Amino acid sequence: MGEAPTVKCLVWDLDDTLWDGVMLEGDEPKPFPSAVTTLRALDRRGILHAVASRGEYEVAVAHLAAHGLAELFTVIEVSWGAKSDAVGRIAEDLGIGLDTIAFVDNDPVERAEVAAAAPQVRCYPAEDVAAMPERVEFIPRFVTDESRRRRQYYRVQRERQVAETEYPGPPAEFLESLALTMTVRRATEPDLSRVHELILRTNQLNTTGRTFDLAELSALCASPDHEVLVATLRDRFGSYGTIGLAVTEISGDDTVLLLLLVSCRVVSRRAGVALIDHIVTESLAANRRTVADFVPTERNRLMLVTLRFSGFHVLAETDGGITLAIDPERPPEKRRHPVRVVRESEESNA
Repeated sequence: MGEAPTVKCLVWDLDDTLWDGVMLEGDEPKPFPSAVTTLRALDRRGILHAVASRGEYEVAVAHLAAHGLAELFTVIEVSWGAKSDAVGRIAEDLGIGLDTIAFVDNDPVERAEVAAAAPQVRCYPAEDVAAMPERVEFIPRFVTDESRRRRQYYRVQRERQVAETEYPGPPAEFLESLALTMTVRRATEPDLSRVHELILRTNQLNTTGRTFDLAELSALCASPDHEVLVATLRDRFGSYGTIGLAVTEISGDDTVLLLLLVSCRVVSRRAGVALIDHIVTESLAANRRTVADFVPTERNRLMLVTLRFSGFHVLAETDGGITLAIDPERPPEKRRHPVRVVRESEESNA
């Protein structure tokens, strides 16, 4: 069995876990100092925080705000329902897998309920909170400027979600209204930590599940036969940060897509389709066939569907994977995207 992934979100119970007391019993509980220290330490590493607690939502949020903690939580679920249901909604809201969620609660019955309903979730007693920053599962391999801003990215994303919900027209029209722009450029040495982080964190929209360490990425960037491309995305609300990566190899008359991945946060923005079409267009302009390696995993079927709808057909299947290609003699029809794609040099000279 492989190593468990780094925790992406820590879900907190409140009463007798985050603070010392129970709100509805008339207490005015103060947060445990160790809990606040852990909250802030993990936040600086790009680990998100959420709440799954029992009680009255407005009362809990007001108490978090009174202690200056509300802004640290990306999702707040306070109700009288099952906590496993709340944890599931949090994972869906954030677009992350249950195996990247951790849950902390002082009550062993609540922990057992979550563990039974969602065994992928790692559950911890409240007395473990102080030691969490030292545990390996809460220590990302890299902490970049973008990871430190992850909470802000998700907060802006919630603004987008509200705007989308309130938009009076069809979804396609809303996407057009976002003025989405993807910038694609060659990766440089300062990008490599973020690129490596993206590789480790992204599994749903990842063609092969391959990982490259920093030395390998640096060598690929320097190789005349390879290209490492990073993609950033922004819209009228602000930046999504670095959301995509493509590693290609020039092999004879082929552009071989060794790895392509796109953050799950931008699936609905058609960012994956836009990045694939950009690579295919550049390959066709150079009179090269575009070939893609695909290795099926438990979670990346969506990427295979995206490749097929982008015009890739199956060349060969083996026990380990699938090789797909676009025939330059029969290129796919150009598609209109809600995402405008530019190379950095174009943007710099604009």
